[in-house]
Amino acid sequence: MDSTAPGLRSELTSPPPHMTPEEFRQHGRAVIDWIADYWERIESMPVASTVAPGDIRAMLPDAAPEEAEPFENLLADLDRVVMPGVTHWQHPGWFAYFPANNSPPSVLADTVSAGLGLIGLLWSASPALTEIESHVLDWLVDLLDLPQQWKSTSAGGGVLQGSASDSTHVAMVAARYRARQRGSQPVERMVAYTSAQAHSSVHKGANVAGFGAVRLIDTDERFAMRPAALRAAIDADVTAGLLPAFVCSTVGTTGTTAVDPVDEIAQVASPAGLWHHVDAAYAGTAMICEEFRHHQRGIELVDSYVFNPHKWMMVNFDCSAFYVADRGPLTDALSITAPYLRNAASDTGSVIDYRDWQVPLGRRFRALKLWWV
Repeated sequence: MDSTAPGLRSELTSPPPHMTPEEFRQHGRAVIDWIADYWERIESMPVASTVAPGDIRAMLPDAAPEEAEPFENLLADLDRVVMPGVTHWQHPGWFAYFPANNSPPSVLADTVSAGLGLIGLLWSASPALTEIESHVLDWLVDLLDLPQQWKSTSAGGGVLQGSASDSTHVAMVAARYRARQRGSQPVERMVAYTSAQAHSSVHKGANVAGFGAVRLIDTDERFAMRPAALRAAIDADVTAGLLPAFVCSTVGTTGTTAVDPVDEIAQVASPAGLWHHVDAAYAGTAMICEEFRHHQRGIELVDSYVFNPHKWMMVNFDCSAFYVADRGPLTDALSITAPYLRNAASDTGSVIDYRDWQVPLGRRFRALKLWWV
């Protein structure tokens, strides 16, 4: 059937967009103005929201509206509905949880990313998304004096995850895969180890990966993991017929900013065959400064590492940099190639497909904001 036949033209014509390009320009300026005004007045606001549970929902209609509203009403609802329920993470008086710094270039880059609407499941799905991500993560290797092996041009490489928790979870999946290669023990008999001060994501990741147990290792007077206690726990589990598979060191714990002795832990973990992951989510950005790099002594001995540019590096959430010394166990553990994902570039093995470095298939253009900042 000829789709250009006169009788079909009216039926096949696309309906008018919700916003014309000119309306989008106009409303986009208004949104940018609203954000800029918010940044200018944020210091005068209370840091924490004072609403009670259910207050925000009570201001919303019971059902989705059937008719569109003027865009001005949407902006007005930001002030009427949203702002009373906002706890201001960008406030200069914010001292809860962890820093979550932001910056105008990062926000604008996120806007461009949303406008492009890319889904970076494969290199071929948008080559710029993958190659810029690989490149800026290689920049960070030099900026933070991380091992050169962690560059995408070497055996390892970096990838942007949504959070350090995601990074820890996939590290544990890779550790599980590698442990299966060296022993016949079921995953239920695999054991993970971390400091008693470590982030809760380690325990959660162990649950996700199916590990049988997590050992919380005792800490010293500075809240750092005791390597001797780690060694004793590993020996006890081996004697009990279990398979030690994973250990997580922390550089900047959430509760106390404690720093585990990465080099000493590596000397215990490596001979025992454990995957050694370093969670530097909080303090990793500080390694830009040479005088702090003694905190990551021994980093060249570990298997994986994560830090969060969305904390100190003025890049808005979410942007978590995850590195592996050898990408093989990670991609082998996570790669499943359905027929609809086959393509010439991937088949050559000459490109990175980040779908094999994470749990989700798709991913956003997070690297754009890291690059712009």
